Amino acid sequence: MLSMGVRGDEVGARLAALDTAVDGLLEDDLTGLSNDDLVEFFQRFETVLRKATAVGHRAIVEAVERRVPEDLGCRSINDFLVGTLRVSGADAARRVKGARKVGVWHAVDGGGLEPDLPATAAAVRDGAIGPDHVAAVAKTMRKVPRTVGFDEITVAEQILADAARSVTPEEVAKIGAHLLAYLNPDGDVPDEKERKRRRGLRIGKQGTDLMTPISGLIDPETRALLEPVLAKLARPGMNNPDDPESPSGDVESETLDRDALAKAAARDTRTAVQRNHDALKVALRQLLSSGVLGSHRGLPVTAILTMTVTQLEEATGIVTTASGGLVPIRDALRMAENAHPVLAVFDHHGRPLHLGRAKRLASVDQRLALIAASGGCTRPGCDAPATLTAVHHIREWKDGGLTDITNEDLACDACHALVHDGHGGWETRVASAGSEYPGRTEWIPPPHIDPEQRPRVNHRHHLGDLLSAALAHYRARRETELREHRRRWMREPSGDANGDAP
Repeated sequence: MLSMGVRGDEVGARLAALDTAVDGLLEDDLTGLSNDDLVEFFQRFETVLRKATAVGHRAIVEAVERRVPEDLGCRSINDFLVGTLRVSGADAARRVKGARKVGVWHAVDGGGLEPDLPATAAAVRDGAIGPDHVAAVAKTMRKVPRTVGFDEITVAEQILADAARSVTPEEVAKIGAHLLAYLNPDGDVPDEKERKRRRGLRIGKQGTDLMTPISGLIDPETRALLEPVLAKLARPGMNNPDDPESPSGDVESETLDRDALAKAAARDTRTAVQRNHDALKVALRQLLSSGVLGSHRGLPVTAILTMTVTQLEEATGIVTTASGGLVPIRDALRMAENAHPVLAVFDHHGRPLHLGRAKRLASVDQRLALIAASGGCTRPGCDAPATLTAVHHIREWKDGGLTDITNEDLACDACHALVHDGHGGWETRVASAGSEYPGRTEWIPPPHIDPEQRPRVNHRHHLGDLLSAALAHYRARRETELREHRRRWMREPSGDANGDAP
């Protein structure tokens, strides 16, 4: 081992202990571990690796501030890492970017500066997130417009960092994309005249193979109208021209053979774009015949938009569709001119008031209320829009759960299948009145995902509300700290011109 000097003896000892520990793990027989033990190994080992990333950031900061690369004739810290560690240029760049975003750098007087992404930095030090999470948060924050205030930026980073502790980097990126829409609802949206100019649907010439290319741009309103049609008719297993036994027509029909649909879905090898094509063909055929689109998951096939009273009064911002789309408020209001309005009443926590029935299946009114309240699948990390969900009994019907609005919420088919009593199953429950999000649906993960099985709430479809609440909390806390600082300052004795106390 290299000599590290007196000051480095302690660091050298820790590196030696780490080296010994890893050598020991390399020799350990993992075949003797139970399945649960192996799961715990993965979780604990990943936490250690993520904490080690934070240590690497500290070393990079130290090397840059000491100008070690320059002293060794390297052109940059990236060049130093490539040459010293024999890593790729891409890997070196990722490490340096991470250090610049979540590392603690120092001012001229030696005092530590707050990281660019403080909440993210804390999550890295805790071992809760990895480099890809950091990159996803940083990428989103780079896109925040300069017009956004400091408070909003601070809270947005906190929201992303908190989400990163329980979701994948890909899901952080999706959350970031929608968070940007709330931070800057109008800034990057072209004006109506510009969107009208760019709209278009180009149908090319029919080729010798009789196929026709199609391209273009559709405006937000057209997308909002198209999405629920595709959600209904492009479901795996439905309307498959390559499968003679594939069910066709109305997926909600009482005469539809559910077993046949499940088998057809398992056989369905079409890509999403192919299913969209086939769905559009069916939709056009039905529209040209008699308009028998019927209903989708108990609701009429139509564009469902949710907007707040504030948005309605101020005519600004964006609204969401049940399909997960975003529509500028001006387009939403124009669509509403020919819509059938439905009034949903919610409590102060955004949950629908009592709306119950004695049957197992939820009513249309109940589903409409849940769409407005939840916006989509409620399992944490899932971004499935409401059109791809079913009504889920939080307390199962077989266990005595009622078809009551307070015992219902939305879950997509894949997430709904995760709720079961077997090994690895999730549980759901209603958050208590004293919890942070009362009335919301809490999902309790199995031990292999979270050994402590801490309840989780999905904020994916509530980013606007989450941002507003976090901003209010942040500003209230800052005001309290400022008042406390002023109070202490007023109580401290001030010196005279010679610096002596009176």
